[in-house]
Amino acid sequence: MKAQVFYGPQDMRLEDVPIPSPKEGEMLIKVEACAVCGTDVRIYYSGHHNVKPPQVIGHEIVGTIAEIGSGIEGYDVGEKITVVTPVGCGHCKYCISGKVNLCSSFRAIGYNFPGGFAEYMILPQEAVRQGNVIKLPSNASLEGSALIEPLSCVLNGQEYLNIGFTDTVVVIGSGPIGCMHTAVARAKGASKIILADIQAKRLEMAKPFGADIFVDSSKEDLVDLVRKETGGIGADVVITAAPSGQAQEQALQMVAKRGRISFFGGLPGDRATITLNSNIVHYNEVSIFGAYASNRYNYYEAAVLLSSGRVNLEKLITHTLPLEDLVKGIELVRQGEALKVIIKP
Repeated sequence: MKAQVFYGPQDMRLEDVPIPSPKEGEMLIKVEACAVCGTDVRIYYSGHHNVKPPQVIGHEIVGTIAEIGSGIEGYDVGEKITVVTPVGCGHCKYCISGKVNLCSSFRAIGYNFPGGFAEYMILPQEAVRQGNVIKLPSNASLEGSALIEPLSCVLNGQEYLNIGFTDTVVVIGSGPIGCMHTAVARAKGASKIILADIQAKRLEMAKPFGADIFVDSSKEDLVDLVRKETGGIGADVVITAAPSGQAQEQALQMVAKRGRISFFGGLPGDRATITLNSNIVHYNEVSIFGAYASNRYNYYEAAVLLSSGRVNLEKLITHTLPLEDLVKGIELVRQGEALKVIIKP
């Protein structure tokens, strides 16, 4: 089989390797599609502490079951599935409560374990045992289902926000995650959605996903605009879907009393500290939430949302490329020329 093997920063090699054979408790997955994540871009250019070369990366995976190892029941060869990325220890407080993404020792498919930028991949025994295989409807789109993983992360983040019919929502960042946050907030009934970015081209690409107002915040004062659009009250929900400390600080300036803020986008390690006026949080009863990855139930929710059509993300897929063009896809994402790139091995 062919696989794209990461050997180090900017060293990705297309190689012929043997198709792995599943051992007891393992599954062999035929990868039908794997989307390029922003994290894949960072791994390619800078490496990652959980990726030890040589390794096959890629974690936004949809596939079909090709072979089932001994000791596994309840699955059939040929079934469409998506793969849950986090693999927890299985016995800590967070794993037991279903929050495997918060397990302090979790490992991940496409990082610690080989991922989806290959024709086939093995799902390890501990992942199968923990239920990291989510079955998909027989009519599920193979390309569209590659969006389940990032959508699951968005659902995890919005779980804290309780978006409702009277809420004005601001999303800062109009990349794929910002577009998904916009689409989900719209599905939940938000009354007004303001989508902001510093790149006009990104905002143009984000127009199909349900925002009411698009703001080029490189040219307009986003805080002033939000205040004007809300009669001076501020936004009920602000989601920072960009790795920007400035955006996080601005969120405090534009949120309403009893408003909710999601610091969804993580910050670079060398710029992880922001200035936060805690009196705004205290006197205005503002809640600030973090969000990191997702769990099995979020994957299930995402699969249901996509298959039901309640959230339509087809226009997020701007490029579909063969496995040999993975580096090209990574570069398209990095340059902002694409929203989601799907690799089809």
